[in-house]
Amino acid sequence: MENRKKVQSMIGMAYKAGRVISGEDPVRFALKKNNIKLLIIAEDASENTKKRFINSAVYYHIPYFIYMTKEELSISLGQKIRSIAGITDEGFSDYLISLLNKY
Repeated sequence: MENRKKVQSMIGMAYKAGRVISGEDPVRFALKKNNIKLLIIAEDASENTKKRFINSAVYYHIPYFIYMTKEELSISLGQKIRSIAGITDEGFSDYLISLLNKY
């Protein structure tokens, strides 16, 4: 559980630093521009959303994790309900990947 809190905290810090894009349309646009370094998909996102973004991540060679609920992700971002977030900074994404690989 401690690792989950670290991940939420890091996503929040990345968001405050302006290094997170959230929401389906903004993330899709950023993926096409190759601005996303890590994709986080909520566990309870719709199957269609998961499939679409997993396919995009594979196509653009971007690491992705299906992790936390929409509510947890939204709290991390301080936003309304979000099911997808893209980390745009390599440093934040590398650290988050190391945390998520421990999970």
